[in-house]
Amino acid sequence: MTTSSLSNKLEFSSITSQKLQGWFKSLCKLLVLPCIGIMIFLFFWSVAAKNIHTSLGDFPGPNAVYQQFHSLYDEHTAERAKADKFYLRQEVRNDARLAADPAYEAKIRNYTGKETFIDQIITSLITVTSGFLLAAIIAIPLGIAMGLSKNLNSAVNPIIQIFKPVSPLAWLPLVTMVVSALYVSDDPLVSKSFVNSLLTVTLCSLWPMVINTSIGVSSLDQDLKNVSRVLRLPLFTHIKKIVLPASVPMIFTGMRLSFGVAWMVLIAAEMLAQNPGLGKFVWDEFQNGSSDSLARIMAAVIVIGFIGFVLDRGMLQLQRMASWDKSATTV
Repeated sequence: MTTSSLSNKLEFSSITSQKLQGWFKSLCKLLVLPCIGIMIFLFFWSVAAKNIHTSLGDFPGPNAVYQQFHSLYDEHTAERAKADKFYLRQEVRNDARLAADPAYEAKIRNYTGKETFIDQIITSLITVTSGFLLAAIIAIPLGIAMGLSKNLNSAVNPIIQIFKPVSPLAWLPLVTMVVSALYVSDDPLVSKSFVNSLLTVTLCSLWPMVINTSIGVSSLDQDLKNVSRVLRLPLFTHIKKIVLPASVPMIFTGMRLSFGVAWMVLIAAEMLAQNPGLGKFVWDEFQNGSSDSLARIMAAVIVIGFIGFVLDRGMLQLQRMASWDKSATTV
């Protein structure tokens, strides 16, 4: 074996070893370390739960919460089976009526059974997404306008700073009164409780988007401004070609913050507005006061946290797809 071939083999072996070490470190970072952290958390949770006694019994540990997840899924499956039987009975009854009277107009009534835990998760996701999108439609154009105009920023910024720290619990009574006065219909498209929750989410999630968008636009690099002036770009072309691409990282940062705020606000709003969702589920279980209530509430808390994490990661992926500055999307 020649010296050069031996050197090449050693170099290849070294590169392979480095790749394996890098792969192992990545695996530890992505899987092993999070699993260790979760196991430690579950251990301390189990120990603490055994030493906390409430009027409804012991504080639920991981095993009790796990059992409630099974119970909640079984309840959902049973409720869906009831709904299927309900619609099947209607179909059979309508077929019989049509056979006897071809002029009969068949009617399909909606199933009015109770909302299951999974149904309430879906309702909460629809509500928070609707409120967030409405906030984005208002906040991003307003933030761009504030970033482009110092006079507008000076006029609007005090209002934003006053309303930004207002709790959703303060907004909800006002929203409820306004919706009750203006949203009057014998056959409403959506329930008033849904509108109340949606608007409360919108009001509380506006501000991070407005602030971050205006900062991103106002901090536009001077060289980019000069290019726009040299090319004499019209206002909307300037915004489309220069402002938006440069401001995307800050805009998405505001959107991520707003989505997190929206999800937290929604749970409180659903508790008070009684809009069928996770917030109402938690409140109903608290009022129920059964021996399983604490475990069911804890299950809801875990789901709320997990969904919040998934929403944040989803927004982060959108930011990575839309942003030219990949280094700004690593958190």
